[in-house]
Amino acid sequence: EQLSTEKVKVAVVHAAAGGITESDVNLAAAAQAMIIGFNVRPAGKASSLAQQEGIEIRRYEVIYAVVDDVKLAMEGLLAPTLVEKHLGRADVLQVFRVSKAGTIAGCMVTDGVIRRNAGGRVLRDGEVVYEGKVNSLKRFKDDAREVRNGFECGISVDGWNGIEVGDQIEVFEMEEVKQTL
Repeated sequence: EQLSTEKVKVAVVHAAAGGITESDVNLAAAAQAMIIGFNVRPAGKASSLAQQEGIEIRRYEVIYAVVDDVKLAMEGLLAPTLVEKHLGRADVLQVFRVSKAGTIAGCMVTDGVIRRNAGGRVLRDGEVVYEGKVNSLKRFKDDAREVRNGFECGISVDGWNGIEVGDQIEVFEMEEVKQTL
């Protein structure tokens, strides 16, 4: 219980001396808990009952291994956080109105890489005017998966038609980051 943090609480449901019994397994099943044994083995049919009930039994010889494993299990309970990762930026040099595709921004990639299907944000005078997804990326007339710094390309952000010469398109991805305690 001393391992509890603000994010994850550890509760010891039952502590006793001796082997791991069927009643320990039943208690763990009711509490949706795991069983931790220190220098002990499951007694009788406890092991098969645990398997049947889907209860994990972990056995240890060294106390530090118990602490490390419990911390890892606690971290596994934490949902990952989403962090925005900047990929690149492009300046809009020309705007093309295409009847089927909507507005295509003729751009020069000035930083990083522009990637199709990544998040896209249109900036005008430093302010975000539209946010969506880069759904079309072309290099000349060919579809491209990505275009790197120093190259020209055609970009459509969700087919949005409000893009203007002088705007900037910032491209990003959302990355899952595992939380720690």
